[in-house]
Amino acid sequence: MDFSSLQSYLEGSSLEVLSPTLQTEYFDQLKLGDFPRWRALLTQLPTIQPSIHNFDSTISIGQANDADEATLQQLKSQLREFIPWRKGPFELFNISIDTEWRCDWKWDRLKSQISPLAGRKVLDVGSGNGYYSLRMLQAGAERVIGVDPHIAYVVQFWLIKHFLKDIPADVLPIALEALPENSAYFDSAFSMGVLYHRRSPINHLLQLKNSLKPGGELILETLFVDGGKGYSLTPESRYARMTNIWFIPSIPTLESWLSRCGFVDIHVIDESTTSVDEQRKTNWMPFDSLEDALSKENPTQTIEGLPAPKRVIMLAARSKQSL
Repeated sequence: MDFSSLQSYLEGSSLEVLSPTLQTEYFDQLKLGDFPRWRALLTQLPTIQPSIHNFDSTISIGQANDADEATLQQLKSQLREFIPWRKGPFELFNISIDTEWRCDWKWDRLKSQISPLAGRKVLDVGSGNGYYSLRMLQAGAERVIGVDPHIAYVVQFWLIKHFLKDIPADVLPIALEALPENSAYFDSAFSMGVLYHRRSPINHLLQLKNSLKPGGELILETLFVDGGKGYSLTPESRYARMTNIWFIPSIPTLESWLSRCGFVDIHVIDESTTSVDEQRKTNWMPFDSLEDALSKENPTQTIEGLPAPKRVIMLAARSKQSL
């Protein structure tokens, strides 16, 4: 966990206040789940120099002949200690990690619709193991900073970066709220699969806006339900077996929220129904997944009798006059 490169990069910027969170001592003081165990596992990873890497649909690092068979078997066992792997897919030294989500499908839906990322500073909110952060690098981003408070997924990115130390991407185990209130730092901000987990979606949108430079672009991907302006589904307890779902708006409601928060140029670039081929149980995520959350009698509904998951991707920009 060497953040010295990021720390140097942020010197003199509005994000320099994050420096204390880039110290090993900072993590030692936090109660981040089973962090001591994760840290021990990271220190036990073998040192292998990958001969190649690419950040295409499958994030691929190294080849099988980069290490001997015993070392690769050791690595495979270590990778399984980090289950569940939700975002991906990945392939490390020919070890295939078949993740719960086919995140490459979602990336394919948006990659040709967003502003080019070449030379941009990019924020990846809810980045988890950094799959999308690495796709952003492939698209030419100058620097990617991911934030996600869930340490179990962040350490997966740290594992991956163990073999790619010099890439200009980092994932920090902090929430979006840890960023300065009006940093106006990023050219692009991604929030994918986060909004419906927030108790206050309006605050989330405002924090995203305030992280962007004037004219900066928001890429927002979230659940939606059919309905008119003003309608939002508020589950009484669970939605698709999940307890941390607060608001699922209609698309007109979401557009209204974005407008009220000061975004302009708001438009939809994709709508899709999540399928059990895109989100599913695998050997690398062996727990309940989408199939277990849908009604067996009527798969257009969840087991709670609510509309089955549909997702929308929207683009919006921070007004150039909003500072």
